[in-house]
Amino acid sequence: MSDRITSLGTSFGYGVSTEQRNRVLRNTYWLLALSMVPTVLGAWVGVASGIGHAFTGGIGMILFLGIAFGFIYAINKTKNSAAGVPVLLGFTFFMGLMLSNMIGLILGFRNGVSLIMTAFGGTAGVFFAMASLSSVIKRDLSGMGKWLFVGLMALVLGGLINMFVGSTAGMLAMSVAAIGIFSAYMLYDIKQIIDGGETNYITATLTLYLDIINVFQNLLALLGIFGGERD
Repeated sequence: MSDRITSLGTSFGYGVSTEQRNRVLRNTYWLLALSMVPTVLGAWVGVASGIGHAFTGGIGMILFLGIAFGFIYAINKTKNSAAGVPVLLGFTFFMGLMLSNMIGLILGFRNGVSLIMTAFGGTAGVFFAMASLSSVIKRDLSGMGKWLFVGLMALVLGGLINMFVGSTAGMLAMSVAAIGIFSAYMLYDIKQIIDGGETNYITATLTLYLDIINVFQNLLALLGIFGGERD
């Protein structure tokens, strides 16, 4: 009987032991926390230097995507080596630079610091809620992936259309949808680690980091629109 239970557990866990899954989850959380340091540093450098403005407009967006995908490719190539962590941290510094434009705009409000801290606290709350939920859900959520990807593609398409339309209502709708989609991605990605579907803590950290950054910047945009106070 005990052998049958063990067999079922191994099948559900993609052949990965509980000890290994716990180790990947623990290392992911530690690296995720560490990745916030270069992100904050990058945001500070970007605000102080204004370098983030180089990535605005159509050409700037192409440049950003080229560098970002270059980093993601490098992370995946080095994920099993000692270089993986520094490359990931370099990417998080770069993402901090990208956030600096929005953070600079928010700091232009009288209550800008408060809005940033509220967005940070809200994002942390979403993360802890999804992490807690993933630990109690016993159902395999791997099927969520295709639906979340469809939602993500719809979000990207909607964002591209709104770039030309310039609708404030459309931007608000995109931000709300993005918060919902990437919050669900947090649940999905954490559950993948717990169930043994993701066994590399560097790529696990990358996916969760992107979820968190997207929730944070969209939440900050909403707070800036609805709660920003001009002098």
